[in-house]
Amino acid sequence: MEIETILQSQRDFFKTQQTKNIAFRKMYLEKLRNLIISNENMLYEAIYKDFGKSKFDTFTTEISFILNDIDYYLKNLNSLARPKKVSTNLANQLGKSRIHSEPLGNILVIGAWNYPYQLSLSPVIAAIAAGNCCILKPSEIAENTMKAMSSIINKNFPSEYLYVYEGGIDETTALLKLRFDKIFFTGSTKVGKIIYKAAAEHLTPVVLELGGKSPAIVTKNANLEVAAKRIVWGKFLNAGQTCVAPDYLLVEESIQEQFLEMLRKYSNEFKYSPDAEQYTKIINARNFQRLIILIDREKIYFGGNFDEEKRYIEPTILHNVDWNDPVMQEEIFGPILPVISFKNYNMALNSVLELEKPLAAYLFSNTAEEKENFTQKLSFGGGCINDVVMHLSNDHLPFGGVGNSGTGNYHGKFGFEAFSHQKAVLEKATWGEPNIKYPPYSEKKLNWIKKLL
Repeated sequence: MEIETILQSQRDFFKTQQTKNIAFRKMYLEKLRNLIISNENMLYEAIYKDFGKSKFDTFTTEISFILNDIDYYLKNLNSLARPKKVSTNLANQLGKSRIHSEPLGNILVIGAWNYPYQLSLSPVIAAIAAGNCCILKPSEIAENTMKAMSSIINKNFPSEYLYVYEGGIDETTALLKLRFDKIFFTGSTKVGKIIYKAAAEHLTPVVLELGGKSPAIVTKNANLEVAAKRIVWGKFLNAGQTCVAPDYLLVEESIQEQFLEMLRKYSNEFKYSPDAEQYTKIINARNFQRLIILIDREKIYFGGNFDEEKRYIEPTILHNVDWNDPVMQEEIFGPILPVISFKNYNMALNSVLELEKPLAAYLFSNTAEEKENFTQKLSFGGGCINDVVMHLSNDHLPFGGVGNSGTGNYHGKFGFEAFSHQKAVLEKATWGEPNIKYPPYSEKKLNWIKKLL
């Protein structure tokens, strides 16, 4: 079926008002949850074929997020969708004011390959919870997961409500020529600009979840053991193919050697071998070659080994790195961790400020002043103090970028709001209104207006 036909059928279906019914939304959210649970093994098999991701990592970083999202909306949808009473100003007395969250209509979600289930289905779940119709275009780079999602959804959901559109660049280009009420994209900044430009042709609002070089800063006042353990886990999770992974480390010079050894210790302890269940492959040969080029053999502190046939790159720590090195010129998106030392904490923050605003930032410190300066001085999408990555797991926090790392956010109520229009409604009484706003005007009326307004 042509995608234009699918989209038109979704437009027509949205006009029937059925998707605005709360019971309707909950019914399909429950259906999706049951389908994911009943097809869990198929989802595991598909993602393993794409890049060797284990059941453990797939559940903890993908399936659990999706199921938790569904449970959140099933639990909170009534209150999220309920009109919100707000105060009414003096000029509009006697009146009542409410904000109605209404669905935008027809949504396009373009997913990413690195967490193909979570980054495709989480925004879809928020979109249908908000009462929209949706077309999902998963990333073709993770081909098997794309086909798995297509099989589950297209066989069990009416296409005029929810549809998975398979394909690559040509299919995405065709989609972007069509008019949607909102586009949600997760991916690179480069492609995000293409999405934004295409959306502008139709004045379509967008949510762009992009990336950037996310720093992790470690000062001498940190718990170094905890910092090393959490950074190694967060950096090498998914073989570094995580948009909020620490991209590089800024480590205070006085503790650098000690900290590097701790990074080595935990990298060894976690056993990231080529066949380890807890370590994935690089997604494809193109990304593998791109990453190998970024490894400066003369700056390897630890790691650096690779197996092209298995698309395996050993967790690699680079030291004696400076800001002009090739590894510092682009988002790494792989298991390479460059370390730059600093003497002065505030100067280190200033160095980060010179770069584009990152999607995430992390600080390891137990000093209140350092925490305050980090939070107040740096602009970033979201982050952690004394941890990495885990801010994503709190559905009470918004997830999104700023500047080059994205626009808009989602998760929890923020996802519901991302796919809703906040419609203002003022209801006035038909009695008791003074005549001061109506002609003819007078000085006396003006004086009263000044007092009122």
